[in-house]
Amino acid sequence: MSIRGTVSSPSPSPSSTPTPVTPGATGVGGSRRRRSLGPVGLVFAGGVSVQFGGALAVTLMPRAGALGVVTLRLLVAAVGLLVVCRPRLRGHSRTDWGTVVVFGITMGAMNGLFYEALDRIPLGTAVTLEVLGPLALSVIASRRAINVVWAGLALAGVFLLGGGGFAGLDPVGVAFALSAGAMWATYIVFSARTGRRFPQADGLALAMAVAAVLFLPLGVAESGTKLLDPVTIALGAGVALLSSVLPYTLELLALRRLPASTFAVLMSLEPAIAATAGFFVLGQALSVMEAAAIALVIAASMGAVRTQVGRGRADRPKRD
Repeated sequence: MSIRGTVSSPSPSPSSTPTPVTPGATGVGGSRRRRSLGPVGLVFAGGVSVQFGGALAVTLMPRAGALGVVTLRLLVAAVGLLVVCRPRLRGHSRTDWGTVVVFGITMGAMNGLFYEALDRIPLGTAVTLEVLGPLALSVIASRRAINVVWAGLALAGVFLLGGGGFAGLDPVGVAFALSAGAMWATYIVFSARTGRRFPQADGLALAMAVAAVLFLPLGVAESGTKLLDPVTIALGAGVALLSSVLPYTLELLALRRLPASTFAVLMSLEPAIAATAGFFVLGQALSVMEAAAIALVIAASMGAVRTQVGRGRADRPKRD
């Protein structure tokens, strides 16, 4: 789960288009592969940053509570994005503002639900359940028979993850994670709408501010003066940096040279990255069954993304 740079995914500019390569010892294909390694590495680094930021947030929860951590993350990220983006406040219609407000509400709900899940179930499990939201959105959007396979793989993964009934997991935590996944799917929809109405990352910065303002009373109610502790503030700033500011910047740079389809496939790896972060930072080891479950959900997510991309290509008019 993340607050990512999906609001305004820049199209490759003419200056970023790879220049023709004279065939030589390495060949054009080898040159293109090397060119793609840079943006892929940036996306992967962003994913690592997000999930290790989530692990850091878990360690902060005993000090500030789940809602307190969300409040600190959103506030710091909002201030940082507003300073960097300096979004224009004039010249927008009521529909524009309505869209960005709903986007901010969705963003806040997504984060709040996810952090409540992290307070109850392991990081890798929470991310795996949460990614079912975007996966369901991708399956529904593509409308192809092969989606039955991807949905079956995902359900099999969820069944394994729950050990046949989620007896070993906190049911409230599971419910929070699944609800966060539904909000993530909604986030994707309103991210695209906001990106069409606001230039660059202005919409993201404004939506982040909306989410921070809405969550501030909840964070204060749960944590009170704990939010004023210097160590808590510093750790909260670290969570915001790792989970929002740094990955957004890395992915924004990557999307200038990386197809959106490739980006979506890489996002499918987040449950595995989350499980790794949970193991190294929180000591949350996976059983063989849990690892197999995560692998199935990742495979289903990748398959759904590739199916959707393939359908988009098939629908394009062909030149004679």
